[in-house]
Amino acid sequence: MNADSCTYVIFGSTGNLSRIKLMPALYHLDVANQLPQGTRIIAIGRRPWDQEKWLAELRDMIQTKVKDDFDEKIFQRFSARMYYHRGDIDQAECYSELAATLNQKSLFPKNIAFYLSISPADFGPVMENLSNNHLFDEESGWRRIIIEKPFGYDLDSAQALQKRISHYLTEEQIYRIDHYLGKGMVQNVLVFRFANVMLEPLWNRNYIDHIQITHSEALGIESRADYYNSAGALRDMLQSHLLQMLALVTMEPPVSMEAEALRDEKVKILKSIRPIPKEAVHAQAFRGQYAKGVVDGEKVNGYLQEENVPANSVTETYASMKLYIDNWRWRGVPFYLRTGKRMAKSQSTISICFRHPPLQFFRDTNIQCMNPNWVLLGIQPEECIRIEMTVKEPGLEMNTRTRSLDASFRNHDEKAIDAYEDLLLDVLKGDRSLFLRFDEVEYAWRIVDPILQTWAVERDYIATYPAGSWGPEDSRLFDKDAQSWRSSLTPECK
Repeated sequence: MNADSCTYVIFGSTGNLSRIKLMPALYHLDVANQLPQGTRIIAIGRRPWDQEKWLAELRDMIQTKVKDDFDEKIFQRFSARMYYHRGDIDQAECYSELAATLNQKSLFPKNIAFYLSISPADFGPVMENLSNNHLFDEESGWRRIIIEKPFGYDLDSAQALQKRISHYLTEEQIYRIDHYLGKGMVQNVLVFRFANVMLEPLWNRNYIDHIQITHSEALGIESRADYYNSAGALRDMLQSHLLQMLALVTMEPPVSMEAEALRDEKVKILKSIRPIPKEAVHAQAFRGQYAKGVVDGEKVNGYLQEENVPANSVTETYASMKLYIDNWRWRGVPFYLRTGKRMAKSQSTISICFRHPPLQFFRDTNIQCMNPNWVLLGIQPEECIRIEMTVKEPGLEMNTRTRSLDASFRNHDEKAIDAYEDLLLDVLKGDRSLFLRFDEVEYAWRIVDPILQTWAVERDYIATYPAGSWGPEDSRLFDKDAQSWRSSLTPECK
């Protein structure tokens, strides 16, 4: 699929996401000669900068990110694509002046992608203003819009936001971005499952005991208190990233890698997840909040001591839940998802635990207990696929140990590609397979809504866990005493 030259219009271009992710990603695409010739980038910001000041800031963004790999010649080519448009997104002139700029036919390609790196509360007003200035009209080229999460605050607000933006755009024009889906290892989950025929007969309730998906962060909330205190861990990570990973691990093989076929199968899985009735919320979900502790040898504050956090906040910084998928393949298999801030380590992993082998064969030996087989998928920072197997120890006695078969995702000489590079290029190609369709978003909200509603009225208490730990004690989630959280990608002795 070829990419068309286009004009990338980035709202919020002076903000944190643009500085850390978007501008470096676009620069790397230029380095790799993946930006089509003629592609231009309009950076929209409130700050009273001129073109020269913007390019100086851009240089700083790129040099900070790429460090020793900075190439002056390529940066000059990249900066020639840039145009700084000073404007306040709350004012009508910003859009009329933008329309006038884009109408300079010789300068800007007629295919236009609008990236909304702004507060979700501004999505509707910005789209209305763009529509009023005929900037969504596709008479002379395509129009696409990229929306960052969160898409809504709950099911009702997501549906209301969708209703509003569908006044201006068709579903084919909307690219709801989940940067997790752009990660190479997440995409490798599909290849691992569907390109290796030996796995398919085992990938079901007959052989798999349970599946865990963990996203842990050693960092706290940093300077995001205003956003985080109104969102919490369940909205911030579980509803979006972790449910998407669950769908990729459990979905049926799509008929092709074409976008709609892939997304159809993900929706089928989300629709098959057993609803959590409100009376079952405490049995299937748990929340916690980090207290003071030690991270990397340094004492750190608890959540309530963070700047701009209300003293009586019960916002969760840790959330876990148990789900069941009521279909033929997964009936009865529990799925455990967890995420948290200020945990012992920053990592994202998918851990698949197979059933215990029958021990009758070993009943007259020293083997009393045998670890189950695991398939471990490291998403970040360690990208790996490991299959743990039981082998006999050398020696005269019948003793066993666990060994892992490693299938490294990346060779030592291969550089990691940031997820945003992949996704920004897919927008140019019109490839929507790694972007969310609205029914995916809607069914994900349906899954977590009962939990959000229950927690919203329980304002008097929240469990705590020491910063630097693996979270609060939530073992009541597990179906069996033998099940517990897996936090390591190396063999664990039980």
